[in-house]
Amino acid sequence: MGYNSLQDCINDLEQHGHLIRIKQETDPYLEMAAIHMRVYEHEGPALLFENVKGSPFPAVSNLFGTLERSKFMFRDTLEKIKVLVDIKGDPVKAIKHPFRYLNVAATALSALPMKSGKGAPINFGRTKVSALPQIVNWPMDGGPFVTMPQVYTEDADKPGVMNANLGMYRIQLGGNDYIPDEEIGLHYQIHRGIGIHQAKANAKGLPLKVSIFVGGPPAHPLAAVMPLPEGLSELTFAGALGNRRFRYFYDDEGYCISADADFVITGTVMPHENKPEGPFGDHLGYYSLTHPFPLMKVSRVYHKKNPVWSFTVVGRPPQEDTSFGALIHEITGTAIPKEIPGVHEIHAVDAAGVHPLLFAIGSERYTPYLQERRPQEILTIANHILGSNQLSLAKYLFICAKEDDPSLHVHDVARFLTHMLERIDPARDLHFYTNTTIDTLDYTGSGLNAGSKVAIAAAGEKRRELWRELPSTFSLPRPFHQYKMVMPGVLAVEAPSYASEAHTANEINILHEALKNEKLDGLPLMVLCDDAGFTADNISNFVWVTFTRSNPSHDIHGVNSFTQHKHWGCHGPIILDARIKPHHAPPLIKDAAVEARVDEMGKKGGVLHGII
Repeated sequence: MGYNSLQDCINDLEQHGHLIRIKQETDPYLEMAAIHMRVYEHEGPALLFENVKGSPFPAVSNLFGTLERSKFMFRDTLEKIKVLVDIKGDPVKAIKHPFRYLNVAATALSALPMKSGKGAPINFGRTKVSALPQIVNWPMDGGPFVTMPQVYTEDADKPGVMNANLGMYRIQLGGNDYIPDEEIGLHYQIHRGIGIHQAKANAKGLPLKVSIFVGGPPAHPLAAVMPLPEGLSELTFAGALGNRRFRYFYDDEGYCISADADFVITGTVMPHENKPEGPFGDHLGYYSLTHPFPLMKVSRVYHKKNPVWSFTVVGRPPQEDTSFGALIHEITGTAIPKEIPGVHEIHAVDAAGVHPLLFAIGSERYTPYLQERRPQEILTIANHILGSNQLSLAKYLFICAKEDDPSLHVHDVARFLTHMLERIDPARDLHFYTNTTIDTLDYTGSGLNAGSKVAIAAAGEKRRELWRELPSTFSLPRPFHQYKMVMPGVLAVEAPSYASEAHTANEINILHEALKNEKLDGLPLMVLCDDAGFTADNISNFVWVTFTRSNPSHDIHGVNSFTQHKHWGCHGPIILDARIKPHHAPPLIKDAAVEARVDEMGKKGGVLHGII
C-alpha cells in the first residue's frame, strides 16, 4: 500500500491498535522522553503527543519501537526490498535469472525520485526553530535536539538528487552559544556522506547547502539510516520501500525540499565554521560531551498543513534504534557478507552500544598442512572488517571459524562468547591496533576519535573446559575480595575505584603474583569492574560494562603476560580493566521526579494504564 504522508501512517497504526494518543499537555523537557522510554521497555505502541508544552505542533515517537510494527508498516514492500538489496550486492543473480527478478527491477525503476511542483504540501507555511517541539531527552543534554532527522546534502562535484546523501545525524536546535532561530549545530563524522560533501565544498571555498527533513512517510527516515550498497540511492530506496516516489523540488534559494516532509529546515554550513555542540545522551549509554562541530546558519523552516514532529530517544540499549537495527538486519542480512569475502555473519552487539563490539564468523580453509589449526584466513578477514565503513568504528572484534561449529550464530551472545573462550590462545590470538581512530562518541580512548582496537581470533578444537563455578580453593588477594561468575569462564572482579595507570599497574601486579602459579585454564577472562553484582547480573550488563568502559591497548592485561617481537600475549587469564576512568563520559541517569510522574500515568485512570 505505502503511505503518502506521516499522517497516513499514524492513522493506519491507530486503526490497527499500534498507536495511542496522549491528549494531556506533556513537557518536552525530559517528560516526553521518559514516557517514550517506559513505553518502549514494555513493547508498547507508538505515541502521538497532541499537546506539547511550548509548541503549536504535535509530536510522534516509537513508530519503529517493535520489529512487528516496523514490518507492519512496510508489509506490502518489505520482501521486494530485501530482494532488491540482495541483487544489488550480487547482480549476477539478475543476469542468471532475469524473469525471477523482473518485478523487483521494475520496482527500483519506478521508485526514482520525482520532481514536484512548488504547490507541494510542505509549502503550506513557515515557522521558527524556537516554535518546534524543544525536546530534551536527558538531564545533562546541552539543549533540544532533532533525533529523527533526514539530513540532505549534495556533492559539489556532481550536484543533483541521484548523487545526494540522505543521512541521520543529530541536530542541536538551541542552547550553548547558538543564536536562537538563526543557528543550529550538526554532529557527524567526517567519513560519513555529509562529511565528504562538506570537505568538497570546503576545498572550493563554498558554503554547503543543507536541508533537514523531519517527518514524511516512514520509508524516508529508514532510508536515511540504512547502510545501503554502493550506488543505491537513499532517495530511490525510500521510494521503493514506501511504494511512492520521493517527491522533491528546489526552492528559490536553491535548497532541495522534500515535498512530503512535515518540516524542512534549510541553511548553510560555511567552511571551517564551528561552534560547541553537546552534551548529548547517546546510544552507548553515556553522554557525548561538548566539542566543536559544524555550525548551520538557518535560512527557512517550512511546514505542511497540520504537521507532526517525529522524534526518538537514544540511550543505553535497547532503545528504538535497536528495533531500527533489527529491521535493517531483516532487510540487509544477506548483503554484508557479500561485501567481505569469506564472511558468513557479522553482528554489531547492541547491548554493548553497537560500535564497541563486533562478532563475526568467517572461513578458515587453507590450513590442511598444519599440525594444529590456528587463525590465519580469519585474520585477513578481520583486517577487512575493521577497514569497512561503519564496521571500522569497532574496538573489539571477536572472530571465529565457521568450520569449527557450523551451527554457531553471532546473535547468540552467550554461546558465541563461550565458543571463543573455549578456543582462544591468549598467548597468540590477540592482535592489537594501537594509536588509531575510534568512534567519536566513545570516550574510553586517549582523546576524541583516538584509541585502539583488538581483534581476537579463534580457530581449532576446544582448548579447555570452562569453569561454571569457582573451585573451593580459589581466592583473590585484597583488595579484590568481592567477585562473581558472569558465565562459564568469565569472572567479574570488584576493584577499588580507578586511580591512575601507575596504580593500576600495581593492582595488576598484585593479581599476577597471587595467580602466576595457579592452574586457571578454565578461567580465561577476568573483568575488573566497579560493581561485580551489577556486571554479573545478566549478559547485557556484562557486555555493556566490559566493552564500553575499556580501551584495548590500555586496559587489557594478563597473568604471566609478555611481549615478544612486538606481539603481546599472556599464559594465564586475560584481565580486562572495565572500571570507569576519570576521562570517561558520565553514564546516563534518569531524573527521579520525572520518572515518578510517569509512574502516575501508569496507574488506574492514567493515560498509560495497562501499557506500562
